[in-house]
Parts: sequence; C-alpha cells; structure tokens
Amino acid sequence: MSNWCMLTLVGTDRPGIVAAIAQALFQGGANLGETSMARLGGNFTVMMMVQHEGDTEALRSLVEPVAASLGLRLHLDPIEAHLHQHRIPDVRISVFGADRAGIVAQVTTALARVGFNILDLQSDVGGSKSTPFYVLHIEGQADDGVEAIEQALAPLRDSGVEVEVQSIETMIG
Repeated sequence: MSNWCMLTLVGTDRPGIVAAIAQALFQGGANLGETSMARLGGNFTVMMMVQHEGDTEALRSLVEPVAASLGLRLHLDPIEAHLHQHRIPDVRISVFGADRAGIVAQVTTALARVGFNILDLQSDVGGSKSTPFYVLHIEGQADDGVEAIEQALAPLRDSGVEVEVQSIETMIG
C-alpha cells in the first residue's frame, strides 16, 4: 500500500536543493505529487506531496541525510493526497500600503468573514528601510461575489491602504 506524506524543507537558499532532494526521493522509489517551492528573503522552502511504499520513518531515512548535508530542516506529515481536485480562483486581490504590523491579519480576517477561500497568497516588502511598503497579492474563490469582498475591505481603504479587487475570467479558450 502506498502512503502519502507532506514533506516540508526549510533552510538557506542555494543552487541544487530541489535537484538533490528530488534525486534522493527518486532513487528511494518515492513518487512526487504536487509541490510548491518559494524563496523568501534568502531562505528556501518547499512542500512536496510524496508517495512512498514505506512508513513516515522510512521516508525520513531517505531524505534526512540529503537535507542535513544541505543544512535544511525537515518535517513530515502523513496526508491524504486528494490529487486532481484543483480549485480555480475567480478573484484576485492586491493590497499596497505603508508597511506596518497587522496588514495580512486585517485583510485575511475581512476576507474570511465573507467566506473567501484563499488559494494563493504572496507578499513582499518593498521601498527602503526608512520608507517600507507592503505588497500583498491573493487569489481565491468568492462564493458571495466581488461586491462582498469590496465591502469587507472598505475599512482598509479608509485607513489609507490601496486595495484592488478584480474578477478572474475562468472561461478561457
């Protein structure tokens, strides 16, 4: 019986991390499902859905030596794969404002109140140390429509944060 795990690795970014981990998994008979990798402020992180015939500890023994040699912290969780169940975003939200604590919490709390399901979230800090600004891009599904999102985010606009909400055309082609 095949088991699925979520493999998470975190460490300092450098070339060859994905190749080394993917090669170790392949050589150990593991199969990859969905993966997501990001580089954040010089740090590397990846989440990989990994299918393996052994248990979590057997999978750990495949990856741990490579992860340790690359200075990566490793975390494994048994999961149900749920492959081929992709949800398609229908709304994109962009937020721009002076960098301050609480922007992400305020935006995501307002969105949660109107049932918005976040499918992707990316953020960055731009500007300079003396005048930093925060950029937040979110894509997801709005069961109650764009108008509900606009209303939920109105208080942020009133506080000087720029908010753009747009529908995403899902019927392409």
